[in-house]
Amino acid sequence: MKYGFFTSNEIRPIGWTERQLRLQAQGLAGQLDRVWADVRDSMWIGGDREGWERVPYWLDGFIPLAYLLDDDDMKQRAKRYVDCIIANQDADGWICPNGSTPREKYDTWAVQLISKVLVNYAECSNDARIPDVVYRIMKNYYELLKNGKISLFSWAKRRWFESFIALNWLYDRYGEEWIKDLAKILKEQGTDYEKHMDVWARPLNKWTHETHVVNLAMMLKSEAVSCELLGEEYTGLADKLYSELMKYNAMPTGMFTGDECLSGISAIQGVELCAVVELMFSLEHLYAYTGDKRWAQLLEKVSFNSLPAAVTDDMWAHQYVQMSNQIDCTPFLGNPVFRTNGRDAHVFGLEPHFGCCTANFGQGWPKLVLSTFMRANDGVVCAMPVPAELNSEWNGSKIKIRLDTEYPFKNTFKYTVEADKKTAMKLHIRVPSFAKGLTVNGKLVKKQDMLTFGGFNEGKTEILISFDVQARLATSPSRSLRYVEYGPLVFALPIKAEVNLKEYTKNDVERKFPYCDYHYKGVSEWNFAYSSKEFTVEEHSVGDIPFSSESPALVIKAKVTPIDWGYAYGYDTVCARLPESKRPMGEECEVELYPYGCSKLRMTELPYVQNKK
Repeated sequence: MKYGFFTSNEIRPIGWTERQLRLQAQGLAGQLDRVWADVRDSMWIGGDREGWERVPYWLDGFIPLAYLLDDDDMKQRAKRYVDCIIANQDADGWICPNGSTPREKYDTWAVQLISKVLVNYAECSNDARIPDVVYRIMKNYYELLKNGKISLFSWAKRRWFESFIALNWLYDRYGEEWIKDLAKILKEQGTDYEKHMDVWARPLNKWTHETHVVNLAMMLKSEAVSCELLGEEYTGLADKLYSELMKYNAMPTGMFTGDECLSGISAIQGVELCAVVELMFSLEHLYAYTGDKRWAQLLEKVSFNSLPAAVTDDMWAHQYVQMSNQIDCTPFLGNPVFRTNGRDAHVFGLEPHFGCCTANFGQGWPKLVLSTFMRANDGVVCAMPVPAELNSEWNGSKIKIRLDTEYPFKNTFKYTVEADKKTAMKLHIRVPSFAKGLTVNGKLVKKQDMLTFGGFNEGKTEILISFDVQARLATSPSRSLRYVEYGPLVFALPIKAEVNLKEYTKNDVERKFPYCDYHYKGVSEWNFAYSSKEFTVEEHSVGDIPFSSESPALVIKAKVTPIDWGYAYGYDTVCARLPESKRPMGEECEVELYPYGCSKLRMTELPYVQNKK
């Protein structure tokens, strides 16, 4: 691995990232154990509700959130769950609450997931119990698989590589050969996605594991996390797989469509929120293993656009599926426009369509913050230039690196490096490819992929960096439409919404304010085309809600003209995939574009019609 991860005891959020994490702690992901029976009363802690993926999914985000915020109450709540899970581990190492389901019929995706979560907990808490617990889980898994008592099927078969988060961690500590043997068994029984690439080219209204968008988002890191333990050469398979996915299923935000399976190139097909946070996790590991800036830059794009777009400002409700061109978020009265999702998948709520995203979306922001700084052989690399502070050691020197910035909303960065004695540690700072006019300490410097600083003296050293970014009209994946981008941010025309709250109980699950359903009905015009390639960028303050849908920190003024766009056939709440006509139907006007992540209803992909004045 080229770069290593620091722990939540070494990194802390500051500035807007701290405000974002506190919003999450006060919202749905931070309160699920109090409001949602599938977590509150789970079989994992002795209850009678879901005993498979939902508690592990929730803990995977809740644990780092608690420790990044250094919140004692949250830490104790996380510990309660971990204590119960450990207490219920069988003598032979089996840990999942499979109840009356025989082990051979129990989908061991839960084994893979809980092992990863417990490693996460160990890294955060330094709990001395966890290495032995995870050792016994995986040794039992190995013996069951080796002896043919169980085999991989369904989700475990498609997500075999998720086990390697725990296996790599175990091998670093124990170095025993059975760990390598288990790694080989998992790969042998797991899905080889490279053999299924042909089905990604033509979306079908058919649910399959091999086109399931979350499986594919997880899959991209498979070689990076498994090759060393398997003793295999890293071939860059992720480059090939991602390129193929985007060739046929791309979105402007760097995501590939999947509602819930791959959905083709269309601004009215969506992507599942689970896929967003899992792709982020994959990109974090891809960048850490390869050092390829492409993965870090893609991580920025997905994180700053797709993640905040799918969650309400107060983070109490989320969508299952988001669309680039989304003019309405009320349940479909008839067949949904989605290929394999239900009528309410795009509604903001507690668990629209299905509860996996409810449990899983909380991992996004905390793990992104944990990826701000990474370990390099000769020091530290700033991988994600968002506000954060690192407190660690390097070769016996205590070091503190603080990054003050409002990126991606503003492009100035103040690094403060403190060392308790002179150190040869180097600080590497990644520079995005779109940066122009790069300056260091007020002086214009030659554009480069990485800035490197070293030879820090005892005390404080300040490094001031800035660069310019230009708003531009980019070609959308369909090639027929355009979208505006500004650095890592995609911009969209926001649509005003009439929001109706819906409180109800369904299948014994209560939706009650603030974790009820929110129906967003579009009430403003959306049928426009861009009529100019000139844009005006306006910066505002980054408020308490960094990705506010009411007061965005950044807006772009653009010239548009009305056109005859029309609705998708059979719908009056979905725009047509492409406009009926690009002919202007009125006078040119100026509109404000919002960051994609700040716009809950939006038109992201519009045609361009040349202004003939």
